[in-house]
Amino acid sequence: MRRMQPVVSDTDEDTERVHLNLLRRSSPGRRLGLALSISSTVVGLSRRGLARTHPGLTEDELALLFVERNYGRRLADDLRAFLITRGS
Repeated sequence: MRRMQPVVSDTDEDTERVHLNLLRRSSPGRRLGLALSISSTVVGLSRRGLARTHPGLTEDELALLFVERNYGRRLADDLRAFLITRGS
């Protein structure tokens, strides 16, 4: 199997090898838990960044902006229309 080289890494090869071996030996549940945790952290950081750069937006506006930035304008527009319809 060909090993992919990271573009930038601050981890030395021995440490990376140990880390990958630990991940490979982990149960699927453990790996899923790690992936979900990392994903949650990234979403939280993204939302905080949006709130910091757009301080005048409401929580709903920030949520729609998050959807637009991560999933596209069309989905954000569809969600906005759905929320307006649901609120009527």
